[in-house]
Order: sequence, then structure tokens, then C-alpha cells
Amino acid sequence: MDPQYKRLLLKLSGEVLAGEAGHGFDFTVIDTVCRAVRDVTELGVQVGIVVGGGNFWRGRSGGTMDRTRADSIGMLATVMNSLALQQSFLDIGVKARVLSAVPITGMVEPFVRDEAVKALENGEVVIFAAGTGNPFFSTDSGAALRAAQIGADVLLKATNVDGVYDKDPNKYPDAVKFDAISHDELLERHLAVMDAAAAAICRDAHLPILVFNLNRPDNIRRAVCGENTGTVVS
Repeated sequence: MDPQYKRLLLKLSGEVLAGEAGHGFDFTVIDTVCRAVRDVTELGVQVGIVVGGGNFWRGRSGGTMDRTRADSIGMLATVMNSLALQQSFLDIGVKARVLSAVPITGMVEPFVRDEAVKALENGEVVIFAAGTGNPFFSTDSGAALRAAQIGADVLLKATNVDGVYDKDPNKYPDAVKFDAISHDELLERHLAVMDAAAAAICRDAHLPILVFNLNRPDNIRRAVCGENTGTVVS
């Protein structure tokens, strides 16, 4: 099947990179995800990635720590994850670049929108690190912002469930899945698939979101080729 999108932004959770251990890196899992992304790039699709940092740190891990400082630690966790992804892509022959919202000279390049677009057009996978570069914003917000900035056709939100439900399907057996839902309804129902700021950015940018399960990494390719793999928010 032919791809339905020319350029996409893939949002990965940091926990995905940890595998069953739940923390740190599982390089077998990382390699599997990178190979699934490579399959998509071989279709001619341009791919940007935002990854969270939950395999090392979450803002709420800070306890009574100042929120700004706690979020700064989280941003650094996403930089570590981005570098691990970059190396795994390079190991399988895929050009990859890390662009960080927070300057870390000598390790990663700073985020510049035009440079990101140029790299995507040259066939590189671009990994956006450090979220938005500001505290009080999640990496979901960072993903929505970068997707809008690079003119992505869709934001792919990889989760541990197969779409958006009216309530948590892991807790409620009677949870009902949506095949499609609007940005406004997502916000009005306070559905927890992503934070409100991220959903609002996507709504205002007329950017569709596809929420799908990454337990099958080939779902990335299936989603890109238009198969119904989750829930479309538009």
C-alpha cells in the first residue's frame, strides 16, 4: 500500500525504550522500533520523533522539588533517550540527527526549524530532544509543537493501548473505544490520551492525531499506509 502521509511526527514514551524492565534502556526494543521507523522511511515518508523521559525521570518523581528544576531533569532524560535512538538508527544505516530545545554544546545540535525541515527533506530522521525547552510543558506538548512547526501531516501518538477510550480500558472492562473523535470532544471529555495543551495545539494547527498501540511496531507502517490501527483525532 502507498503511504498516506508525506511527513509525520512520531511521539514515543520513554517507557517504551525500557522494555519490560521499566527503566533504563532495552536496546533490543529500541532496535525493533528503529527498524519499524526505517520501514516507513523506505516508503519515502519523512519522520520526526519526540521521545519522553519516563524511563529515567518523570516530573512527579521530584516529590517536593521545585517544579522548574524537576522538569529540567526530565528534559535531560529526553536528551539521553534521543541520543540512544540516534545511535540505534545509525547502527542500521539510517541517517539521524538530534536537535535539542535546550543548548548542550558538543553533544547535540540546537533546534532550528529550518534546519529540521532541511534534514527531513534530505531523508534524515530528526529526533527532537528536551521537549519545548520550558518547564510546565509535557513532551506531548513538545511533540504537538514540533509537528506544527515542521508542517507534519499527522502526529502519531504511540501508546500501550490501541486507541482512545471513554475511560481507562486497563481499569474498566466496559470502556468504549472511539474509531474517530474531534479535538474539541477530546478536550471536553478530558480524555487522558494527551494533555490539554498538546491537544489544543493540534486543534489550532488542524493537525490530525492518530493514537495507536506500539506493542506491534509494524503498526507504524500500517498506520502510515492508512490502515485502521487505532483512533483518529481530527
